Amino acid sequence: MSSDPQAPALSMPAGEAVAAQALNHICIIMDGNHRWAKRRHLPGAAGHRAGAKMLRRIAEACADMQVKHLTLFAFSTENWQRPRGEVNLLMDLMRHVMENDLAELHRREVRLRVIGDRSRFADDIRRKMDECEALTCNNRKLNLNVAVNFGGRWDIVSAAQKLAEQVQRGELSPNQIDEARFADFTSLGALPDPDLLIRTGGEHRISNFLLWDLAYTEFYFTDVYWPDFDETCLRDAVQAYAQRARRFGGRD
Repeated sequence: MSSDPQAPALSMPAGEAVAAQALNHICIIMDGNHRWAKRRHLPGAAGHRAGAKMLRRIAEACADMQVKHLTLFAFSTENWQRPRGEVNLLMDLMRHVMENDLAELHRREVRLRVIGDRSRFADDIRRKMDECEALTCNNRKLNLNVAVNFGGRWDIVSAAQKLAEQVQRGELSPNQIDEARFADFTSLGALPDPDLLIRTGGEHRISNFLLWDLAYTEFYFTDVYWPDFDETCLRDAVQAYAQRARRFGGRD
């Protein structure tokens, strides 16, 4: 399922809807920032900064292609294990993106939503998340979900805990819990399941991302590092998706 370097870029003018199969929801594991920098003999911080700049470009490209939902894996529950200096840099980049890129995303009618456990972030970051969500809450062109301090297992456990609390309060009986009700309590429960997962950077795993949501998602892996994953690369991924046959366990 790797990208084909010979595949032509999808010809799709800005504003034209994605053709072929319905493509409502794309999610991306943005990987390869550090290796991008290392290949250029630059410090790892340079790779993270370059990757942060690409985030807005890809969000805008998805909006132009009339993709309705974009979910980006920005910081996992396991990323806290990285060196303190790198974690502090990522926190500063988070602040920078929210302070400097939000105005343009808001102008383009992008709605920002942060998913994940916010409790571990500094107070100023949590306040800025709330402000960004409040500012863009009425935008409808693209729903941009950014996963920070997020893990697929955390998401499932959190949903189970919320359901258990309802059962404990007598608001719900165990036999009323089905897949649909369980999904309502996950971070992306109100959205359609992802149609396409893109992972950059050459790794072929989902790294504890949307474990519940990716049951029938099409996967696209590319060796391109995230700072180099531009609009043309995105169109290559969409073209590859358009050639897939999605049966959801059935037959054509």
